[in-house]
Amino acid sequence: MFSVTGLVGERNGLRLWGPLEFAVGAGEAVHLRGPNGCGKTTLLRTLAGLRPPLAGRVERGGRACSFLGHQDGLAENLPARTNLEMFAQLHGGGAEAVRRVPALMAELGVPERAVRHLSAGQRRKLALARLRLTAHPLLLLDEPFDALDAQGCAWLTALAHAHLRGGGAIVLTSHQALPAEFPACRVLDLKGGAKGGMQGGAVLREVV
Repeated sequence: MFSVTGLVGERNGLRLWGPLEFAVGAGEAVHLRGPNGCGKTTLLRTLAGLRPPLAGRVERGGRACSFLGHQDGLAENLPARTNLEMFAQLHGGGAEAVRRVPALMAELGVPERAVRHLSAGQRRKLALARLRLTAHPLLLLDEPFDALDAQGCAWLTALAHAHLRGGGAIVLTSHQALPAEFPACRVLDLKGGAKGGMQGGAVLREVV
């Protein structure tokens, strides 16, 4: 799916981690963990191609990815439904994806009102709904469980299982424990934090 070679990350001139060497294959999930400030978001954004590394490279073989960050990226003054319909039209889902929007919103319990009137959890569900409107094989999710209720956590867990069964891959961060029903993950620990970064590389390991 993708591989990382000699990857070094920095923020504001401070080296955060690296060099990292690892690969993630089809059907695999990776839980990226570490204390605040260690560079988890920076690593996800680097994997997505949204920021350059200080050194090294990420090879995705031309595969597209979906990135969900801390910011939901929603148009505040537009209805929730319009946000999803515009996303489907702009990102390759087309008419078929647009037709799925009402059922998807009902499935998640997101009301058809302007985004500015939605709760934090409803906004998060609306942002996550976009993952069902594309067919990108790699999902990069930064704290996707934030503000979700039990229904939202179950929905995201089911989506993760289906995505991995279909040959996709997931890399996610979460400060909270993942739901017990979430797919088994390998763990990548970034332990350095803002006081000097990691010493050397990091090794992916299985959850025990």
